[in-house]
Amino acid sequence: MTMRAIRGAIQISDNTVDAIHDGVKELISTIMRANSLTPQNVISVIFTSTPDLTAAFPASACREIGFESVPLIGAVEVDVPGALARVVRVMVHCESTRSLESISHVYLHGAQSLRRDIAQ
Repeated sequence: MTMRAIRGAIQISDNTVDAIHDGVKELISTIMRANSLTPQNVISVIFTSTPDLTAAFPASACREIGFESVPLIGAVEVDVPGALARVVRVMVHCESTRSLESISHVYLHGAQSLRRDIAQ
């Protein structure tokens, strides 16, 4: 197995605990499925959120779906004028047998506009 980094992002519908948790769970679950991973394959996860998302920590949602033993950390994105609002970004470090070219990076909802080159 080789260490890989998988990127992703999702635009959250609203600055509420439920919306943030639902969005993070959707994003992480989609990344895991698309790359045939389980939490046991994950080394660590880094989350960033735009400054307008203050109702919940993204990592807390991840713990609810089986990541209790995985190191998780969150940070705030740079507040760039005109940037897409209500976005959670993620970088998942994992062990995988997949090649770099076969890794699926996941951009959901409005966040697809962030990486049109690799978004589904």
